Amino acid sequence: MSTEHIVKAFGQELEGLSRMIVEMGGVAETQIDKAIQAVTRRDVALAGEVIREDQRLDHMESEIDQRSVRALALRQPMASDLREVVSALKIAADLERIGDYAANVAKRAIAIAQTPVVRPVKTLPLMGRMALENLNEVLEAYVERDAKRAEQAWLRDEELDDIYNGMFRETLTYMMEDPRNISPCTHLLFIAKNIERIGDHATNIAETIHFLVTGTPLTDERPKGDATSFSVVTPEDGAVRGGVDDEAGTSED
Repeated sequence: MSTEHIVKAFGQELEGLSRMIVEMGGVAETQIDKAIQAVTRRDVALAGEVIREDQRLDHMESEIDQRSVRALALRQPMASDLREVVSALKIAADLERIGDYAANVAKRAIAIAQTPVVRPVKTLPLMGRMALENLNEVLEAYVERDAKRAEQAWLRDEELDDIYNGMFRETLTYMMEDPRNISPCTHLLFIAKNIERIGDHATNIAETIHFLVTGTPLTDERPKGDATSFSVVTPEDGAVRGGVDDEAGTSED
């Protein structure tokens, strides 16, 4: 087999990996969209569909892993070709985790459909749409091999964190005001956290794309606005305190 033929065959293998990543990304996007719809519509059947479809992403990741390992073993790629294979492995892992989080949202949707409606649920479609837009943006950056576009999506994760922080505090307030809200609001908090984690994995993909294209990692400090770990509930006055806003002296409603 000629060297030219070997190079061409390897190029086709890399193109095949890239197509599989894009296809897997499309499935992950659909899973997120359906999971959010299942929550807002209280659609148990749709939630069940999302849970069942999660296996599809697992199988796709497994196939990408096998192809990538085979390419590494047989082709021993260097430089940009090596980055293509390693990036496929990393992005597939992130997409599989995104699928897991979408399935988790769907499972909570089934539970929350059995509870009374609480107002914080109205924030979830906004969070879901933002996470979905960020994922779509990084997938487009992958297709175009556009490091700048990936970096812009990477920076937007902080906006999603800000919405999550606001919902976290609002939901805790509802739980303190009426113990009957505790069960539905607890499910909402888990759903919101899963969506926030989807955003984190989208930023992981953005970092991988930047390295794939440029050969260097992003050196800026990763934007992270999730301040819920520092929030403190003060039942004596019904307030939720802590996090960045309190530290900056900003009042909270």
